[in-house]
Amino acid sequence: MSKPKIAVIFYSTYGTNHAIAEAAAKAAEAAGAEVRLFRVAETAPAAAVNGQPAWKAQADKTAAIPVVTPDDMVWADGYFISAPTRYGVSASQLRAFIDTLGPVWQKGGLTNKAITATTSAGNPHGGQEATILSLYTTAMHWGAIIVAPGYTDDAISAAGGNPYGYSAKAGEFDDKGRAAVAHQARRLVEMAKKLVA
Repeated sequence: MSKPKIAVIFYSTYGTNHAIAEAAAKAAEAAGAEVRLFRVAETAPAAAVNGQPAWKAQADKTAAIPVVTPDDMVWADGYFISAPTRYGVSASQLRAFIDTLGPVWQKGGLTNKAITATTSAGNPHGGQEATILSLYTTAMHWGAIIVAPGYTDDAISAAGGNPYGYSAKAGEFDDKGRAAVAHQARRLVEMAKKLVA
């Protein structure tokens, strides 16, 4: 059986979603997938990024990671997406990338791909569930197959109990979170394997 191809795609302003993506990539690879880690292009003005030392430091830290393209979406059999919550939806940088996918979507290039999503916000009720659900709404338009973690492992409840996808408080991605993300990534690989069998 060929390895499923998993694209781990993240946008991270200060580092939380980057850490989640790295943990997911490691777990997916250990589960038998061919994994590629991608970042979403920054769309904020350089002055805004450079004006905040923590934001600039994160941008510099991830500069060598390839920027995701529509071709990468076609390559993958499954997507693990991690991006921060902004007003109850994902960060505009991720939405801007998604808005470039129309030509691929129109050709059926996103159909029957497995997808799962994670997020972070500054407080526990900052819109994490709405963010993940909005990404899944997009996935439904693509004809993708949503792979939510549900309550399929004790790690989910231990990390806060979000059945839609792991969500972190910004800056507080801990060992319980890593265990939940690893389970979610393994589950994505398991479902992607079935889709490509």
